[in-house]
Amino acid sequence: QVQLVESGGGLVQAGGSLRLSCAASGIRLSDYTVAWYRQGPGENGEQVALISSSGATTNYANSVKGRFTISRDNIQNIVYLQMNNLKPEDTNVYRCTAYWGASYWGQGTQVTVSS
Repeated sequence: QVQLVESGGGLVQAGGSLRLSCAASGIRLSDYTVAWYRQGPGENGEQVALISSSGATTNYANSVKGRFTISRDNIQNIVYLQMNNLKPEDTNVYRCTAYWGASYWGQGTQVTVSS
């Protein structure tokens, strides 16, 4: 059974930092491109960051460039999203997805940034 489990969310003040983790079981994450999305109720999902299977390629939404960093530890089977200088508009549920042919999604972790 494949599972992606996000962790690391929470409540932080504006300007603070959080590091989200996306831990995989049942798949070898190094075979997969992994992306972080955020999506609130009634909103279209926004891809925040993406990292290729090798880690050589990363992409970021303009709204987070220079503040967020995606990285991966293929030995630990985890992808991270380091979020710095958080803003209230970053408040959302963050979910990770891994895809390589098939795609898998985690349940998400709540990030709340207070002003």
